[in-house]
Amino acid sequence: MKKKQQSLVTALSIIIMILLVLLSRRFALRLDLTANKAHTLSSASRNLRGEIEEDLRITYYLSNKLLSINPAPSEVADLLREYEARSGGKIRVTVRDPGRNAGEAERFGLLPQQLQNVEQDEASFSVVYSGIVIEYLNKFEVLPWVFSLDTLEYDVTSRIRALVRGKRRELGVIAAEAQKGWNDYYGYLNQALTGAGFSVLPLRPGEEIPDTLPVLFVLGGAEGLDEFALYRIDRYIQLGGRVLFAVESVNVDFFSTWEARLMKDRGLLAMISFYGATVGQSLVLDKVSLPMPFQDPATGQLRLIRYAPWVGALAEQGNPAHPLTSRFGGADLFWASPLTLTLPGEGVRGEVLFSSSSGAWLMTRDFTVRPEQSYAFTAGAEETTGEKILAAALEGRFPSWFEAVGKPRREGTPGEGEDELPGMLQEAGESRIIVVGDSDMGGPLIQYTQGQQSLNLDFLLQAADWLGNDDDIVGIRNRRDGSGRLDRIQDEVKRAGVMVFSRILNIFLLPLGIILFGLGRLLRRKYQKEGDHAL
Repeated sequence: MKKKQQSLVTALSIIIMILLVLLSRRFALRLDLTANKAHTLSSASRNLRGEIEEDLRITYYLSNKLLSINPAPSEVADLLREYEARSGGKIRVTVRDPGRNAGEAERFGLLPQQLQNVEQDEASFSVVYSGIVIEYLNKFEVLPWVFSLDTLEYDVTSRIRALVRGKRRELGVIAAEAQKGWNDYYGYLNQALTGAGFSVLPLRPGEEIPDTLPVLFVLGGAEGLDEFALYRIDRYIQLGGRVLFAVESVNVDFFSTWEARLMKDRGLLAMISFYGATVGQSLVLDKVSLPMPFQDPATGQLRLIRYAPWVGALAEQGNPAHPLTSRFGGADLFWASPLTLTLPGEGVRGEVLFSSSSGAWLMTRDFTVRPEQSYAFTAGAEETTGEKILAAALEGRFPSWFEAVGKPRREGTPGEGEDELPGMLQEAGESRIIVVGDSDMGGPLIQYTQGQQSLNLDFLLQAADWLGNDDDIVGIRNRRDGSGRLDRIQDEVKRAGVMVFSRILNIFLLPLGIILFGLGRLLRRKYQKEGDHAL
């Protein structure tokens, strides 16, 4: 009987295993223990199946050589397969090694990388691929090089949505200051936007803004935009266009003289105030400030100092109730101006996005920003100390700044210009506006903030998504793998303590626990046998 029972149990076990394997092809269960659920698709990604009407294909071109030496590509492949599992059969994922025939991968614009191999003290180089192609109908989107989960879901979901909806992600930019050109000064932001799949359209001040343009960034311009250019922007907003204004009221000539002065507004700041956010005529300084490389004029030595006019907005200073800052990671602002909400009426709603710390204060006159004159930074601090608004979001139907004024004329051409400008709308469309009190947060100064420039770029990219009505994917981009790496602990003493504890836990406590468990099981069996013999 015992042999028959064992055979029956064995047969039933095999049948159950086969059934489980078959069921696993239809149902998937994954346990994600990371803090931010970095390996779990968000609801926006899971809901793509409702938008996809035809089959969508994702091909991950991955070199086997790279897969054999690094775990990151396998994590990328796992997340892509999660898309397939959640799509109800509408998404097909293929992982393919380009091998020697890399023509297909390069036809899509994938970028090979050189990988250094060290074997037997000899170095050699291999060309490897790790890029994704997403195809839908006769269109495709490409992620040329993928080697991390950091922004992968955002990149894949935003591109799938653009393909399925047949709408290219487009964004216009007006870089209004002559010294701060789009292609050079805002190179980091340009690269981040194009890398996220946006088609960027640079516009000259006063140039016609396409009515179909989804989003517009206006960078600076208090002194650079005349009424002709402002009319274009105002009309675009009346059409329902969405705009981010990154502006300030104090100019700092950090290119040469480091002189700071109050700007002479030509109308931009007044127009933004009319919409509902007033830019204060002052500078924000903060105890929570950023490090700055500074050459001591007395000794000539280069050292890092805490520079109060460079404000570091922390994650907890973001507004968790707003979709744009619900996962706010922080932002770095350089010579920022404070904001005040001055909503024009019931038709416009406004919310603070993020603020300074409560230890911030204002510099309202005698603007002094030279690092060697930091002794003058705290003048008047006692009267102005407190939390300052640094960024705000406005929604609604905005009144026209030019409602009671005729069409402006192009400066320098008296009597001309009226016929060039289209008429203003009778009724404004629903619009969105973001105002940030700093035009430099997307510029080259972010390279000095200890490698945290992605914080600013993350915020600006999510701002573009929120302005473009992609509210549900705004929070995907900054979902980092919360695996608790030790280098996340900044305090040296705490980090050393955690490292020591982890070594003790892994080298001694865990093996000791296993040994004790085994000894316990062994003694338990011994006592059971002695009890059986006694019976």
